[in-house]
Amino acid sequence: MTPFRAPVWARNPHAQTVLGALKDRARGEVLTRERVTLPDGDFLDLDWLTPSPRTGPTVLILHGLEGSSRSPYITRLLRHCRGAGWRAVVMHFRGCSGEPNRLPRGYHAGETQDLQAIVDLLTRRHPEGVCAVGYSLGGSVLLKWLGERGEQAPLKAAAAVSVPFELASAARRLDSGPSRLYQWVLLRWLRRSLARKVRARGGDVRFLKALRDFRAFDGAVTAPLHGFRDADDYYRRASCRPYLRYISVPTLLVQAEDDPFLMPGSTPTAGELASAVRLELYAQGGHVGFIAGGTPWAPRFWLDDRLGAFLGPYMHEARVSPRAS
Repeated sequence: MTPFRAPVWARNPHAQTVLGALKDRARGEVLTRERVTLPDGDFLDLDWLTPSPRTGPTVLILHGLEGSSRSPYITRLLRHCRGAGWRAVVMHFRGCSGEPNRLPRGYHAGETQDLQAIVDLLTRRHPEGVCAVGYSLGGSVLLKWLGERGEQAPLKAAAAVSVPFELASAARRLDSGPSRLYQWVLLRWLRRSLARKVRARGGDVRFLKALRDFRAFDGAVTAPLHGFRDADDYYRRASCRPYLRYISVPTLLVQAEDDPFLMPGSTPTAGELASAVRLELYAQGGHVGFIAGGTPWAPRFWLDDRLGAFLGPYMHEARVSPRAS
């Protein structure tokens, strides 16, 4: 497939990032929700593309931080899956489907047990196989799980886009320069979601006002809720970068050097990647952008075609080479 190249009007990383996050005018895909009860008594919501093919592999999609099946980048991939005739399902992380989850804990970039539970469910139901795509935080979860599982990972193929391989450096980048705007937006969503859950339990939400950067939020909320000593302990133990060398499933990584969520030079080197992993690093593309043409009012997204080209052979064949596409 033709490598990504940004058009003249979208060579700025913020143009790529912001336009990629805007909803398009096309009607959203029809989805059917399924609630899955987890072993600890909590739940996850799955949104299935409807109607769904009766046969063939399944594409499992993981959204980014505070995303959902209605996020524009998810809607675009679902539209591509429909056009290709593929079964597709979006896994919502705890509390991201529009309803607070039952337990105090939530989700984070290194939480892989919930993904394991959903993959187990899907592989039991659909022995034709499962492929997975993860964006940003969802990509971090997917890659860490693939590395943890190694040769035991039951996926046919995987792809991850705009992944924060090092959580500590990503937090620093989002607290500097123009990237602070993205931090402000994301933290606003996180605080709002957490406030709704705390109020439902009769708690005091005033402490949330002081959490103005990711390090503060992760130190006060993410770390204690999920068994980490502090933010640094969370960043070190949850980052997916150390796990990349253990991945055995054919995996595509799509990254941009100008990603405003990531520090320059934070992309893993070739020596850190397993032979099954293909890294495509482009000079431009922003964060989950990769707009290749069209106009600012009707952009053309290269990313969905690239993911489709990579997954295509695995969605139709039992076995293909890791470098097939």
